[in-house]
Amino acid sequence: MNEYLEPGRFIDSDHPALVEFAEKFRGVSRDAREQAVSLYYAVRDEIRYNPYVFSRDVESLKASYALQAGESYCVPKANVLAACARHCGIPARIGLADVRNHLATPRLLEMLRSEVFAMHGYTELYLNGRWVKATPAFNLALCQLLKVAPLEFDGHHDSVFQPYNEQGQRHMEYLREHGHFADVPVALFFSHLQQCYPHLFSDDAPPVVGDMHREARG
Repeated sequence: MNEYLEPGRFIDSDHPALVEFAEKFRGVSRDAREQAVSLYYAVRDEIRYNPYVFSRDVESLKASYALQAGESYCVPKANVLAACARHCGIPARIGLADVRNHLATPRLLEMLRSEVFAMHGYTELYLNGRWVKATPAFNLALCQLLKVAPLEFDGHHDSVFQPYNEQGQRHMEYLREHGHFADVPVALFFSHLQQCYPHLFSDDAPPVVGDMHREARG
């Protein structure tokens, strides 16, 4: 389990900001599961979900970068939870998968030119002798805005995207698993994204996709 407990390049669990955050939100219990649950909700709601900050700069994948920015998308947020867990002695890794978003906003569809979210990231925590999935991407305020029940996590059961929204409409479905990793596999991550969204990697594309959207709007 050493590789799932040690600091990584992107799961930089020894960064002072992450250490401070983990200590603040791990709770008073000595139980690993209870600490993991407390950290999950802190990462979910204290760091705002914002897919428009996706950048081709590899440094933006770091857990510490997302934490200090106060917002990010699914992969860096998954790294934050993994980093906090490792600081608390809980083995943690990230998983990557392609999912289909049936309720994507027009702005997001415009940006991706697809309803498939490639390389969606989630965290896996080793609790009570087994790996448990946790997805801290969508913060509570955003879920309320989209009328989607927020994802809960109890440390016993996998917490993955909700298949339906409050009106019974299909929301998310998993299409392809890419595997589980001790740290972000950068080459695989960016090569697959470039294959799925070549327009985000063109020579004239801004390094941050939010800039692309603003330029398109003038």
